Amino acid sequence: MDSTAWIALAIFMVVYVFIVSEKIHRTVIALTGAMLMIVCGILTQEMAIHHIDFNTIGLLAGMMVVVNITGETGLFNYLAVWAAKKVKAEPLKLLVALSFLTAICSAFLDNVTTVLLTVPLTFSITRQLNIPVKPFLVAQILASNIGGTSTLIGDPPNIMIGSAVPEMDFMAFITNLSGVCIVTFIVTIAILLFLYRKQLVTTDELRAKVMAMDERQEIKDATLLKKCLVVLAMIIVTFTMHAQLHLESATVALTGACILMLISMARYEKKIANVLSHIEWLAIFFFAGLFILVGGLVETGVIKLLAEKVLEITAGDLTSTTMLILWLSAIASAFIDNIPFVATLIPMIKDMGAMGMTNLEPLWWALSLGACLGGNGTLIGASANVVVASMAAIHGEKISFAKYFMVAFPIMILSIIISSIYLYLFYL
Repeated sequence: MDSTAWIALAIFMVVYVFIVSEKIHRTVIALTGAMLMIVCGILTQEMAIHHIDFNTIGLLAGMMVVVNITGETGLFNYLAVWAAKKVKAEPLKLLVALSFLTAICSAFLDNVTTVLLTVPLTFSITRQLNIPVKPFLVAQILASNIGGTSTLIGDPPNIMIGSAVPEMDFMAFITNLSGVCIVTFIVTIAILLFLYRKQLVTTDELRAKVMAMDERQEIKDATLLKKCLVVLAMIIVTFTMHAQLHLESATVALTGACILMLISMARYEKKIANVLSHIEWLAIFFFAGLFILVGGLVETGVIKLLAEKVLEITAGDLTSTTMLILWLSAIASAFIDNIPFVATLIPMIKDMGAMGMTNLEPLWWALSLGACLGGNGTLIGASANVVVASMAAIHGEKISFAKYFMVAFPIMILSIIISSIYLYLFYL
C-alpha cells in the first residue's frame, strides 16, 4: 500500500475506535472522518458524493416518514393490546405474542421504530400483570433483529446489501432468508420460555384487568389509519415486484411517503414539519459519512487487498469463504456496530467476484445472516438493543450488559449454527 492508502486506513481505524468506544457520537465522528478523506486529498468532493449510496438513504428516509405518520394513528398500541387479549393475558403466551408482533413489524419496518412503538405498551401490560418486564424486553430485542433479518427493508445491513446487489430484491430476501429466520425465531422463543417459565406467573384478577382493556380506544385517528394502511399495502406490493417494474427500492419508499403526505397533510405545514423532524437524521448522516469513509478505502485499494487476503486464507474455496464471512460477521457484529462492518465487507465481496469467484450468492446471504443475527449477541450489537436498554433505564429498569450477554450470546451462537447448516445444505 502507498502512503495515501495508509492515511485512508488510519482515518478509518480512528473513526472505528471512536464509534466502538462511544466517546464521540458516531454521526459526528463519521462525518468528521469523511471530511478528512476529502481534505487529505484521498477523495475529491465529487468522488465522495459518488460513493454515497442514495438508494439506502432514500429507502430509510421514505420508510421513516411512513412509519412516523402511521405511529400517530395508535395502530401499534392497538396491536399490542389486541395480542395480549388474544392469549388471555397469560404471561408465557403473552411473551410469545409480543415477540411475534415485534418480529413481524421489524420485518416490514425498521427495528428501532418497532421497539420504540412496542416497548412502552410492554411496560404497561407487564405492570398491570405484576410480572417482570426484562424477559419481555430481552425477547423483543432478539425478535426485532431476527424479524429484521428476513426482508430487504427490515435491517440496515440488508438495505445496504440489496442496494449494492440489484438482483437481490425484496422477494429474493424473503425467499432465501424467511425460512431460516422462522426456525431461528421458534428456537429462540422456546429457549426464553424455558429460562423464564418460573418468573412469568400472575393472578386471575390481574389478568382480568388486561382483558377489560378496549384495544379500539387505542386508535386515535381512524381516517388517517385507513390511509396509512392503503399506502403501506401499496408499498409492500410494489416492493415485491420493484425489479420487474425497474424501480429502485428507494423510489418505492419515497413515492409512498409522498403519497401519504399528499393525502393526509398536503396543506398543514406544522404537521409536515413535525413528520420530517422525526426522521432519524442522525442515522441518515451517519450512513452518508460512512459511505464516504469506505469509499476512501475502495479508491486507495485497501478493500481489494483485504479481499485478496481472505481468498488466500480460504484458498478460494466457496464453503470456507462463506463460513468465514458468516462467523466473522456474527462475532464482530455482536461487539461493534454492524453497519460500518457491512459497509466495509460489501466492496470486499464484490472484489472477490472480480478476482474470479463466480458464485457470490452464498457470501451475500452469509453476510446478511451474520451481521443481522450477530447483533443479538450483546447489548450494544445493534441499534434496537441500545434503544430498548435506554428506554428500560428511563422506566427504572436497568438491563445489565453481563446478564443480557449470558442469555443472548449463547442464543446468538446457536442461531449462527442454524444459519451455517442452512447455508451448507442449500447453497454449498
